[in-house]
Order: sequence, then structure tokens, then C-alpha cells
Amino acid sequence: MVDVRARKATQMLGRFGMVCYGVVHLLVAWLALQVVFGQSEQADQKGAVSSLAESPVGPVLLWGLAVGLLAYALWQILMIFNGYTWVEEGKQRFLRKFGAGSRAFVAAAIGIYTIELATGSGGGGSSNQSTQEWTAKLMAQPFGRVLVGILALIILGVAVAAIRRGVKKKFMEDLDRAQLPKPAEPLGVVGHCAKGVAYGIIGLLVGIAAINADPGQAQGLDGALKTLQAQTFGSILLFVVALGFAAYGVFCFAAAKAHKG
Repeated sequence: MVDVRARKATQMLGRFGMVCYGVVHLLVAWLALQVVFGQSEQADQKGAVSSLAESPVGPVLLWGLAVGLLAYALWQILMIFNGYTWVEEGKQRFLRKFGAGSRAFVAAAIGIYTIELATGSGGGGSSNQSTQEWTAKLMAQPFGRVLVGILALIILGVAVAAIRRGVKKKFMEDLDRAQLPKPAEPLGVVGHCAKGVAYGIIGLLVGIAAINADPGQAQGLDGALKTLQAQTFGSILLFVVALGFAAYGVFCFAAAKAHKG
């Protein structure tokens, strides 16, 4: 009985966390659209969370978001050890758990940053600055350029996996279709592909930093989206990717209820 209650409590926290994860993506989409129209200079998860701090009830929103994101991270970690039993053992289950690990890392990082903002103990800088700092530390190690190159390949792998998951609708295998609204499927396709494009650009920029031995060329989500905007028809492309992030955010709301885990 205790195990059942603990399981339900964990699921409730995880589903609440997934809603918070969706909120962050909606905020990133909003900031990206503002970049398109020249009304914002930062378009990443940190900028999204910082925008909440500026509201009249900022501290309350920040603490709620922090709890949700850390709960989501914990849920994803538990999924690595005990989840995806409905997926055949082997490559497919490994890829699911690898994806859960990457989501846990991102959610935990944003959650910690949110707590820093709420307590006033830090929280400065953008994803570009954080990425460059970590790249510099990694590059300072023996065979540092090789390590950064491997990191770039991992990020590119995550990007390809996200696009593949969207195009082939693999995410639907983890959801209970009976509890899923019809619009959730196309939103999931668009959202996963948009995230894959953004991660792909991050991976390429980190790879360029490894080739040129220049940590300053590594960029986070903010830099990736601005790099996209700098291309031919870049504003249009950034607008489309922003809509994709918004689609993923809404998809998270639907998936929070329908997820099998």
C-alpha cells in the first residue's frame, strides 16, 4: 500500500514537473519571437526563467517552477532505472533512457538556476556564457580538444534522436492514446523537430570550437538561435523554430497526463 502511494506521489510530482518543463519551452518560444522582432537580446532557458522574476509574483512563480523542474528531473532519473518497461529491451530502451537522462540534466540545471534567482544567490549570465565556461574547462584537460569534439558529437546525437523521434512519432509509444488530445500528436512532431534543429546548431558550434581550439566559439541555446537568425531568411527560420518550441511546450501539457511512466 505504501509502495502504491509512493508511486502515485512520484507520478504526480513528475507530471507537475512536465507541465513546468512545458512552461519553460513556451517562455523560450516567446523570447525567441521577441528576438525576431528585435525586442529581446536573450532567448534561452535562463532568459525564460529570468522573465518570470520580473513579474509582481516572481518569487512565488520561481519557487513553484523550481520544485516542478527538480521533480521532473527526479522523475526522469527514476525512469532510467525503472521505466520504459513497455519498450523492447536493447537499443530502443537504451535510447529512451538516454533521452530521459538528457532531459533530467537540463531540467535539473534550470531548476538549480531558478533557485539561485529566487534566493538572490546568483543566476547571472546566459547559456552562451555557461557553455563557453564548461568548454574552456574541458579543453584545459589533457586531450581537451578531443573531449570537446566528443561532446559535440553527443549533442549532435541528441539532436538527430530528437528529430527522428519527432518524424517517426516515436514519442507516441510512451503515451496512452486514450488520454491524449488529437492535436498533441502534430504538436509533438513539430516540437521535437524544432528542438532537434536547435540542439544540432549547438552541437555544430561546439564542434567548431573544438576544431579551432577556441571555447569562445561554443554557444548555448541563445547563441544557436541567434546563429540561425543570422542566416539567409534567418528571421523566418527563427520564427518557425520559435513556434516549434511553443508546440513542444503545449505538447508537454498533454503528455503530462497521458505519459505511461
